[in-house]
Amino acid sequence: MSVRQFTKHYETPRQVASAARHHAWLAEHARALRLPALTVVGPTSLTYEWIDGRPARTEDLLTLAGLLGDAHGTAWTTDLRLASLSTPHHFRDGVAFGDYIGPRQTALRRRLEQGYLPDQIALHAMLRLLEKTAEGPTAFYKDSNPRNFIITEAGDIYTVDTDDLTLAPMGYDLAKLIATLVLTYGPLPAPVIDSALRAYNEAVESHDPRLGTTDRERLDDFLALHAVLTAPYAGRNGYRHRWASQPCRRGST
Repeated sequence: MSVRQFTKHYETPRQVASAARHHAWLAEHARALRLPALTVVGPTSLTYEWIDGRPARTEDLLTLAGLLGDAHGTAWTTDLRLASLSTPHHFRDGVAFGDYIGPRQTALRRRLEQGYLPDQIALHAMLRLLEKTAEGPTAFYKDSNPRNFIITEAGDIYTVDTDDLTLAPMGYDLAKLIATLVLTYGPLPAPVIDSALRAYNEAVESHDPRLGTTDRERLDDFLALHAVLTAPYAGRNGYRHRWASQPCRRGST
């Protein structure tokens, strides 16, 4: 019986090497994330085992929040304890692991050029917010959008797409998941987001009590950054809903 596989193609061998390196790092340092097996590394492609399932939905948020907290806690204890959010980290082969500040400064300036920020004043406000959030223990950013989780009929959760991986503060990737769930399915009730944040903090602080300190104000700062950073993808990749000033229905049940 043949095993079904999925092959992803890239433009350059460097992109292939980067995605494969990220896959290996996550498998070692974020063991809570179940990854499809990487079976073949080609010159311009990667082949993985095929996983049957559906993308994440809003009802999966609580489970995924705990999963991310567990993964971020493990990564901090095994590799990121001494990492700085403003300085690139390094993989074992010496290749740089992108920092938090630099890539997002570049992206925010690009959003001004693209017209997603109205003027330099708005850009400077977002850059200050970015600097404000660059504190605390270091986690990783995996681009946790609904399409990057596959949930099987049996309820197993697989994490896919290892193309992008950078350093980030604790809670930043949880905010990306919340933001993209909103863009995909519509506003979330505030208590749902609060419960997800609580589940994340409980999971991450099970690895060290110092890690579970993301509060709602800090999560909202991350959401504000994601609102600008994801703006070019509105209407694409299943993002059918518009971003509101608040991505949740406060006071809703």
